[in-house]
Amino acid sequence: MWGIIPAAGLGSRIQPLAFSKELLPVGSRLDNGVERPCAVSEYLVERMIYGGADKICFVISPGKSDIMEYYGASYGSASIAYVVQPQASGLCDAIFRATPLIPPNESVIVGLPDTVWFPEKALTELPEDQLSFLLFPVDNPQVFDAVVLNEAMQVQEVQVKREDASSQWIWGAFKMPGYILEALRQLWLSRDCQDEYFGTLVNAYLAQGGKALGVKAGESYVDVGTLHGYRSAIGLLSEAAQHDTITGARVALGWPAGRMPRGLHDLSRE
Repeated sequence: MWGIIPAAGLGSRIQPLAFSKELLPVGSRLDNGVERPCAVSEYLVERMIYGGADKICFVISPGKSDIMEYYGASYGSASIAYVVQPQASGLCDAIFRATPLIPPNESVIVGLPDTVWFPEKALTELPEDQLSFLLFPVDNPQVFDAVVLNEAMQVQEVQVKREDASSQWIWGAFKMPGYILEALRQLWLSRDCQDEYFGTLVNAYLAQGGKALGVKAGESYVDVGTLHGYRSAIGLLSEAAQHDTITGARVALGWPAGRMPRGLHDLSRE
């Protein structure tokens, strides 16, 4: 399974930085028993690996060689590849730069590298055989892509950064077979590559009879692309670490582990 990580953006909302925003240190991790800073994009890479990805493609701009230097040829059990987007031309353009690598019958996951979300293994809830979106509840859907579902959990519309968003559920990642990714690319080309946002292209795909599923498996979501989001992510990870400590103690005592504490939901909605 492939994972595509569009990482060619300018990151203007959180500049100035002396490095690519995808390498912004957020929290820490243990490396052979030594604690070290963790780049924000590592959270997505790990979640993709949990979701079954064994090959990951970073789509980078020509000036983001620091991402290549940071990740090299592999991360954990996954091989890493790189594709260049010559200039920032929107999410659709970035995603489709990777399509030559994706076989028709192999699944692919797409996520955003400047986000932190829980639960870590939520991508395992997405099916293999159709376009599906991993959804998260937020209080400010107007700044994201809100997803409207019917009773069968089929996607009816993606409301791209709309002030009148009618759904509190936004997509944080999505998955599909390679042949659907290619079908979406062909649709994008037929629309003169005018779709900058993936949501508008999906709406056109649905209008032509395509189908997509929404999976409400997400619990908390933070966009780290702003200073406020950065602070929220630090709090989210701190509470997650505390939750893991408490859960370990509960399990040791024979108590049920339970779900993530309410505080983690709240942080994703500030």
